Amino acid sequence: MGSAQAFHIACNISMHHPLLRSSSKTKFSVSALKLNPDNDPLLLAATASASLRFQETLRPEPLFVDPYAGCFVPPNIPKDVIQELHPYCLATKFIDDNLLHTLSQSDGLKQLVLLTDGMDTRPYRLNWPASTIIFDISPERVFKTAAEKLKGVGAKIPKSCIFYHIPLESSDVPQNLQFKGYNGNRPSIWALQGFPMMTLANFEEILSIISSLAMKGSLFVGELPAWLFETGMEIKSNTKQCVDKLFMSNGFRVEMVNYERVAESFRKDFATGHCNNILFVAEQLRHSDDQMESWRREFQRVENDGDEEGFEEF
Repeated sequence: MGSAQAFHIACNISMHHPLLRSSSKTKFSVSALKLNPDNDPLLLAATASASLRFQETLRPEPLFVDPYAGCFVPPNIPKDVIQELHPYCLATKFIDDNLLHTLSQSDGLKQLVLLTDGMDTRPYRLNWPASTIIFDISPERVFKTAAEKLKGVGAKIPKSCIFYHIPLESSDVPQNLQFKGYNGNRPSIWALQGFPMMTLANFEEILSIISSLAMKGSLFVGELPAWLFETGMEIKSNTKQCVDKLFMSNGFRVEMVNYERVAESFRKDFATGHCNNILFVAEQLRHSDDQMESWRREFQRVENDGDEEGFEEF
């Protein structure tokens, strides 16, 4: 089986497997299943994505180089070079560039939150600005498997940066994120690629959580499977309107990015007929919960000071 076909099958398994369960607006939970490397849909999908990054790295003129993806690829998977540019790789390069450019050009932006499949090598392979704090939210068992494999290939977080992993299975992901030091009163940039989602409701929950955590002006960039919107809406041809409405209802102004134009910007040929995903960049227009709480406290303090002054005058 070729890696592209394996990627397609693994993603279909992971997207439709009854694994993820959302229990509230602020919690994720995962059902207890007896899984092994051969039947774990999340591990299969993450490995298939790593295989695509590995094969892109082997191309004569690769969009990006992932020196660590090869350690995730099983020996029985063919390592032939794919001639056509895969949309996943195009999206990977687009997200990479957006993250690095935004972090390097924005004063005070030090918080990066990655919503991933557990085998994302961005924390290790990209040249992050000094003092960047990287949070990875991903399935724990996939992340642990990846961490073990990365030990032998020299993958290291830049010395001037900090890295934290937040298990997707945590009873309260936002609370754990804040416990590790995430601050909603400071700007942040969020990225989503490969993060396991079953339904449109799963993504709505993610948007709601990010909206409550991200300071006004923060950015959210990523890649979504188009079928999330097609299966959740009666009219499949109106995807853009559905995406706009969903993001705006959670406080984001969103722009859908054309894969073909991205390919043109890198001087690459790309067949749009093979793309079934949505590439996007969104800006947070609302204030985070932390911002609102800070202002509430300040307002209360001013009111209390005013009451005390009035009492003294009386």
